[in-house]
Amino acid sequence: MRWRSGRVSNRVLIVLGLLALLCTLGVERFKVERKARYFSAKMEASELAQRAQGVIRENRLARGLPIDPVNDPNNTGLIGPQYTLITTDRAALGMKLTATNPNLAAVVVQLLKKAKTGRGGVVGVALTGASPGLNIAVLAAIETLGLQSIVITSVGASSWGATDPTYTWLDMESELHRKGVFEHVSVAASLGGGADLGNGLSPRGRGLIREAVERNGQRLIEGSSLEENILQRMAIYDSLRADRHMGVFINVGGGLASLGSSQNARLIPPGLTRRLGTRAFPRKGVTILMAEQGVPIIHLLEIDRIAERFDLPLEPVPLPEIGEGKIFSESVYSVPITIAFLVLYSIIMFCTIRFDMKHYLIRPEGKEISP
Repeated sequence: MRWRSGRVSNRVLIVLGLLALLCTLGVERFKVERKARYFSAKMEASELAQRAQGVIRENRLARGLPIDPVNDPNNTGLIGPQYTLITTDRAALGMKLTATNPNLAAVVVQLLKKAKTGRGGVVGVALTGASPGLNIAVLAAIETLGLQSIVITSVGASSWGATDPTYTWLDMESELHRKGVFEHVSVAASLGGGADLGNGLSPRGRGLIREAVERNGQRLIEGSSLEENILQRMAIYDSLRADRHMGVFINVGGGLASLGSSQNARLIPPGLTRRLGTRAFPRKGVTILMAEQGVPIIHLLEIDRIAERFDLPLEPVPLPEIGEGKIFSESVYSVPITIAFLVLYSIIMFCTIRFDMKHYLIRPEGKEISP
């Protein structure tokens, strides 16, 4: 055996480094797909949302209401006209298209599970007419998880939402209840729009919303001010939950009674938050008041940000298949393959160290090892 003094050669170090890199790449290359947590509930909720969308599409056509194939390329029936007498604000069509993905119901399931809302728990919900697809996703998740909901709706809708005065969100919701898709529907409704009193709408527009509330048998919330509407909503939530704990409050859209002000829409982070009650807000809507009571908040407004966070497509055409996306599965390292590469590299390292140590320890008599 040839004696060598000094440090390990650079050639050996480079080879070991390359082998380590190859083992790392091998572990990354052979990742496996594993079902995400709550997979069954996510699939069930998304399938229910898809079924609900089909009911709405059929009902819209049965009413003689056309579907615009240009602005609603997936023919969901969830995209309404841009401007009508009950349109409260302008909104981007792209966000409304993103919200038609039924797999968003899986996102709501995950958020509710993260909020630790157990079966039979009470969920407060604030909906608007702005995004029927997102409303459906929320109700589908609630139904799937067996939760008890208290839903209040602001009927007015921003562009491309449930803007048809003859087919508002309340009409869609009633049809879904009648067909047995959803058990729980709204218990009360307001006009929406400015001050939650229809400010910015014409008298005829406000009248059409009142007619929609009446024909769907809902209680009308119409105080003299935004503050009064907020208090009326809180009273309804408190009375219907009785002594039961409110497990979570879900706000969908930018309803002023729920948010308190348009500025708060940007201050409340999308998704689940538990510390909202510790922040200062210029005006407190129902969402803030619930947070101050220690209720976790799920805020669903900037749907594009939520979709990107959970790796769902923006403005999908066609709509994704149910169960498609990282919300349903995740790439994880294969334990057997990882162990195999680790053992292989350990053997190589052992042999290298052993060989090198022999060079240091077994040397010609009288020779000293150079430092």
